[in-house]
Amino acid sequence: MNADIEAFLQGTGPVLCVDIGNGTQDALLARPGLPCENWPRLVLPAPARDVARRIRDLALQRRNVWLFGGNMGGGCSRAVLEHVEAGLAVAATASAGQALHDDPAVVRAMGVALAERCPDGSVPVRLGDFSAEAWTLRLGQLGLPRPNLLLAAAQDHGLHGQRNREGRMRLWERLLARTDAPECWIYVDVPPVLTRLAQLQADTGGPVADTGTAVLLGALSEPSIRERCDREGITVLNAGNGHTVAALLFKGRVRALYEHHTGMREPGKVLEDLAALRRGTLDGDEVRCTGGHGAVHAGDFSPGEFPDRGTGEDSGTWILGPRREAYRGAGMFAAPHGDMMLAGCLGLLWGWAARQRADPAAVATADIFDGTEPATTGGGS
Repeated sequence: MNADIEAFLQGTGPVLCVDIGNGTQDALLARPGLPCENWPRLVLPAPARDVARRIRDLALQRRNVWLFGGNMGGGCSRAVLEHVEAGLAVAATASAGQALHDDPAVVRAMGVALAERCPDGSVPVRLGDFSAEAWTLRLGQLGLPRPNLLLAAAQDHGLHGQRNREGRMRLWERLLARTDAPECWIYVDVPPVLTRLAQLQADTGGPVADTGTAVLLGALSEPSIRERCDREGITVLNAGNGHTVAALLFKGRVRALYEHHTGMREPGKVLEDLAALRRGTLDGDEVRCTGGHGAVHAGDFSPGEFPDRGTGEDSGTWILGPRREAYRGAGMFAAPHGDMMLAGCLGLLWGWAARQRADPAAVATADIFDGTEPATTGGGS
């Protein structure tokens, strides 16, 4: 890490960065006075997977369950449905029910009763993407200091009625209209529509960001990628377990964004989409017609910043994510500071330090949904 990061850590103390994905939660404890390579790091199962395992264990014991806590990633939904199908009772508080669906009527239709108190005979199971108690215990067992700041990321579709795909893309549009500096997409005040990130911030007490933002910043934290981005337009592709997110970047600024579901779009088709994105011809509706979220360009986007370089290591495409193997040969595999799985954590740290250094007030806030139309193109819903 550079001198700016070290200066930030010297003023802040230890910082715990946690990136919560579909399959794993990745954590990095940044400590002042130590080189980045010596910072403790963990790659653990995603919290929702732990919850799913707990529910399945209780199903084997023929025990009813009561879900409490708050909103989190939806990776436990399948286990809940299996529990109901097995003839066992599932109840949940209203806040915990949001992890299954934003609409309480849909939660009830899944066979889950809404109850603010644990029914007699049911086993309480806590939901949540972050547990301060669990992390305090984990760090203590490893002999590591408690952090003075928590930075966290998770993916949040947002609460948009029946148009979650369009709503999530509209959020990207509004962020891009507010500022094309991705370090400013870390939230201090979470928009009300982002119910999962709001819960995550309530649990961590620190700034939060979407996982797409965190990984994008992680790529920029790598000096070799940042140097090329300063010279010419590049593409950053994050092939996640659930979602594929790509961004066009030039001089550290976001020029366009693209998002699709990893399991619904073949890598070859994604690369075709990204070629059209660089030409400025990809429309958000085209992406949604194939099951994706959409695409959006900055209002002053110029295709000339992204000439066609074909595929291969010199194509100007940098590939990250746990599903990146599917894109081998399409660009350079990126491993910021030598660790691809920690890209999101490194991005949170690098982005937040950059934000604090530049202008502490210029962060993404809850008023991005202020009723005005974003000055962007190609991604309207």
